[in-house]
Amino acid sequence: MTELIPSIELEHVADVPLDEEAVSHPLTGDAPVAPEAPTFADLQVDPRIVRALTEAGIHRTFAIQALTLPIALVGSDLIGQARTGMGKTLGFGVPLLQRLAWDTGSQDENGKLNTGRAPRALVMVPTRELCVQVTRDLQGAAKYLGLSVTAVYGGRAYEPQIAALHAGADVVIGTPGRLLDLAKGGHLQLGGIKVLVLDEADEMLDLGFLPDIEKVLGMVPDVKQTMLFSATMPGPILTLARSFMSQPTHIRAEVASEGQTHLTTTQFVYRAHALDKIEMLSKLLQARGRGLTMVFTRTKRTAQKVSDELVERGFAAAAVHGDLGQGAREQALRAFRAGKVDVLVATDVAARGIDVEDVTHVVNYQCPEEDKTYVHRIGRTGRAGKTGVAVSFIDWDDIPRWKLINDSLSLGFADPAETYSNSPHFFADLDIPEGTTGRLPRSQRTREGLGAEAVEDLGETGGHRRKAAVAPSRGTGHGSSRDSGARGSRRSTSTEQPAAQSDVSVTAEDGGPSSSPRKRSRRRTRGGSGSAGAAPSGE
Repeated sequence: MTELIPSIELEHVADVPLDEEAVSHPLTGDAPVAPEAPTFADLQVDPRIVRALTEAGIHRTFAIQALTLPIALVGSDLIGQARTGMGKTLGFGVPLLQRLAWDTGSQDENGKLNTGRAPRALVMVPTRELCVQVTRDLQGAAKYLGLSVTAVYGGRAYEPQIAALHAGADVVIGTPGRLLDLAKGGHLQLGGIKVLVLDEADEMLDLGFLPDIEKVLGMVPDVKQTMLFSATMPGPILTLARSFMSQPTHIRAEVASEGQTHLTTTQFVYRAHALDKIEMLSKLLQARGRGLTMVFTRTKRTAQKVSDELVERGFAAAAVHGDLGQGAREQALRAFRAGKVDVLVATDVAARGIDVEDVTHVVNYQCPEEDKTYVHRIGRTGRAGKTGVAVSFIDWDDIPRWKLINDSLSLGFADPAETYSNSPHFFADLDIPEGTTGRLPRSQRTREGLGAEAVEDLGETGGHRRKAAVAPSRGTGHGSSRDSGARGSRRSTSTEQPAAQSDVSVTAEDGGPSSSPRKRSRRRTRGGSGSAGAAPSGE
């Protein structure tokens, strides 16, 4: 086992081959920012960036930041490995912004940035939600640098994103499908990229984006700084890294022995009956000290059904899943972050990349598919040194799957206790007040709810998603009872067409109905039967 290297010695860390032991850090999961942790100023970060971070309440570095900054600031390639919620965004964002701020290649003779400039940095992320989050973080850090940070992702109209690129963007953050579409259309010029970042690379692999990633990588210059960040390092990711990185330093900002699950999260696992789960959840949501809560389901239909049921019972809840339009998904996330709703019900795919502070409870309403999904779900709480509670409801039929997860992670819950909504140990474990019922008392219904957050007109692509965003109902599923990672995500990225070419009518989300849809010409198929215009591939 490699000796732990304190952050003070980071400038002397040698390159570590990908197949050797990664560099670890003495800071454990329950103290990611120690009092003696270096500040951003200590690590020679540009004073303008330090000022912006200070105004946002960020002073000292997290473990992954303290390890990566000395290496990244000098332009070296690196692989950063840390669990979700450990500060990876600023680990690559700060050196990226500093390099662009000090680069005079895009400035005129007066030192001003040229208009219409091609991007010099590209950040690839797996999901729309993470794209929005990373963009917000980097825009905040670049507050005093005069740099343009632009997000491009599926589910929104092409035209505003194309206009932003043509106006000039220093940093482009996007999902692989939309990036590839814009690059193929000649709107995104990648020949001037000097810094490339792959964030949450393992999730992009899980969602089936590897072919798109490879195509985008073929469009960027060979000489550049590359940073890859990931919570895990499966074989295909290491193979990809070897193919396009130059002697990267592999950094792991955690103690290997602490395992994958968070030490700051208290976990409870109950064997629950499917028909009693909603009652259990309703009572759990009235536990003492319960704050923002995320509820995870395996299917889109269940996510919407649970959200609707909670609202009917008096809770301020909202859903995020693949059958909702992007406007509705962002509406729910804004309401959740603002505290207008305090319960967010989400599928695993839709929730990838969601980073909301002060989530106190995570509930696995349906058993996750695998151990990595379980770790991802409970990682929504117990973040950045704060404590959290993770509760899992396991159906009788899911016990074999759960035992595999339990054995893989050594959780100690191989035989969950049979539990009902009136079980005394359920009330005691979660500190639920005696006499709590499955409906929230009217006196406690103080939050504004989802309706208090307006739906933004995004010029969304995809008619069925737009309609689902306007009036979500319990039956929003599209036939499939299970969320598909790659299939669902790919349908909303590379197969999208510009909004101007859409044949669907504008719904209430766009401000009211438009003129009737254009008639589609029928054509004769090879078998002789007529059919309407073909649907895009992947739909």
